Amino acid sequence: MANSSSGEAVLDRSVRVLRAFDAAHPSLGVAEIAARAELPRTTAYRLVAQLAEHGLLEHVSDGRYRPGVVLWEVATRASAPTDLSTAALPFLEDVNQVVRHSVQLSILDDSEVLVLERLSRPGHAINQAHRASRLPVHRSSMGLVLLAHAADRERAEYLRRHGEAARATHPRLEHTLETVRLQGFAVLDGFIDAETTGIAVPVLGPKGRLIAALGVVVPVGYDAAEAAVMSLRTASRGLARALATPRS
Repeated sequence: MANSSSGEAVLDRSVRVLRAFDAAHPSLGVAEIAARAELPRTTAYRLVAQLAEHGLLEHVSDGRYRPGVVLWEVATRASAPTDLSTAALPFLEDVNQVVRHSVQLSILDDSEVLVLERLSRPGHAINQAHRASRLPVHRSSMGLVLLAHAADRERAEYLRRHGEAARATHPRLEHTLETVRLQGFAVLDGFIDAETTGIAVPVLGPKGRLIAALGVVVPVGYDAAEAAVMSLRTASRGLARALATPRS
């Protein structure tokens, strides 16, 4: 595959263009794409035109683009996240009925919390997480659960890259993670929104292997936190069983 004058492959630059879009930036102009992807504007124009030609980007209006239908189609076929989200939906719905606030499913991906699914209802507490959005690990209850139950190598790599920021938020970080691991859930008040509390539990497979995290976002002072933890634990066990059951 052809390289740029810097030696960077076209595929690498194209991925940077696609990753310029996120939950906070669902549509972008070419100049914005160039800035966010750290590419020359002429290169960004060329790549955007090629990606749009193949349906990976879609022109919306006034020179702005958004991820295209073909990209959605390909992403939907990504087996692991799609299978996990599909299996989790009935259990998320159960928790949503009990807690009556947002419930979400996430995994640890590239040292961030990647939200795979979220269910809400009218009147739910403020929740910054959206489907396919990312959250900082050390500032979310799901992140603490994921980090506490991650494989030793993955946790060590996270701490090597982000330990300073994590310890600024949690001065006794190792103790916090050990507590989360032992009690089987995490609760964080007001770390992302001052008015909300995040509650999360792990989804564990055979031999305690981490699969995902389930979490809810409720108002600070929510008077049914214990019931929320119980509901999340029930859903976690149900999801783990569903994933372990061979499909007919």
